[in-house]
Amino acid sequence: MQDSIFLKKLNGQETERPPVWFMRQAGRVLPNYNKLKEDYTFHELMEDPKLAAEVTLMPIYDLGVDAAILFSDILVIPNAMGMDLEFTDHGPVFNKPLKSLTNPADHLAPLPEKLEYIYKNIEEIIAQRPANIPLIGFCGAPLTTLCYMVQGISSNPNFPDAIKFLFQHKAEAKKLIDAIADLSAFYAKKQIEHGVEAFQLFETHANLVPVELYNELFMPAVKKISRAVRETGTPFIFFPKGIATGLKYVTPELADFVSIDWQLSMEDARAMVHPEVGLQGNLDPRYLYGTQEEIKARLEAYIPFFQQHPKWIFNLGHGFLPDIPYENAKFVVDWIKTVDWKK
Repeated sequence: MQDSIFLKKLNGQETERPPVWFMRQAGRVLPNYNKLKEDYTFHELMEDPKLAAEVTLMPIYDLGVDAAILFSDILVIPNAMGMDLEFTDHGPVFNKPLKSLTNPADHLAPLPEKLEYIYKNIEEIIAQRPANIPLIGFCGAPLTTLCYMVQGISSNPNFPDAIKFLFQHKAEAKKLIDAIADLSAFYAKKQIEHGVEAFQLFETHANLVPVELYNELFMPAVKKISRAVRETGTPFIFFPKGIATGLKYVTPELADFVSIDWQLSMEDARAMVHPEVGLQGNLDPRYLYGTQEEIKARLEAYIPFFQQHPKWIFNLGHGFLPDIPYENAKFVVDWIKTVDWKK
């Protein structure tokens, strides 16, 4: 994997341009994925090794990105902790979210073997991928995972019942967080054993609690998962979406890179984050609804940033939205790979 620009950047090497990949790149923005969805459910795509490999690698061929990310879901951890997860035509559903239970930690029954199919998927991806394309593994971070476990699948992005639970039942919440961290750390190491070369922890809802509460309840769990990854020599990327000033707590002891959402400029993020920690991000995906001239103007603003701060991977401030035009996503990759970054 010596020719991977993505791994070179993660490992601190100079590159003539920033690497590029996208969160949710293996999904509905791709016409070929939508064709597959006509014949298979999301669950079927995720559980069949050949289909999972096809979807994981699709952005490599259809977009030209520099890395693949495992096609999976953050809810595999709650499912492997004994929660009853059902995949329906309208998405996954927990039949008994933890908010309906007394002493919910007592109802968990971790079954790590329920994750075995994912390791088979990884092996199939490794067997099929191009020689210079690394595979990123991932899981959901503790707060985000806990929100789904307590609230259930919710159309309310603020997870009011889950956040109320944190304030009302802090001791019980700590038990759940520890259980999530233990299985997530195990899962991360197993992904690495089976071939992933980098790992990203997705804390999609870091904005839902005060920074001091995040540091108290969740940061120890993040550190546990980080240690499990980094003690193998695998680079660790942390994505705490919406954590704002909490970025100052992302130190070299915690992560190799931190992914920045669109609420902060890259310049402000760089001033806030420890200089040894690389940055990833942060284009607002909604810019991709615009014209390609408008997108180009936005992208050009990153050139001086990369000149001054080359420890940077291009990505979005969150995942692709499903109705973003494929042509615009492809335009971004082509522009990044062909423009003069003046390095």
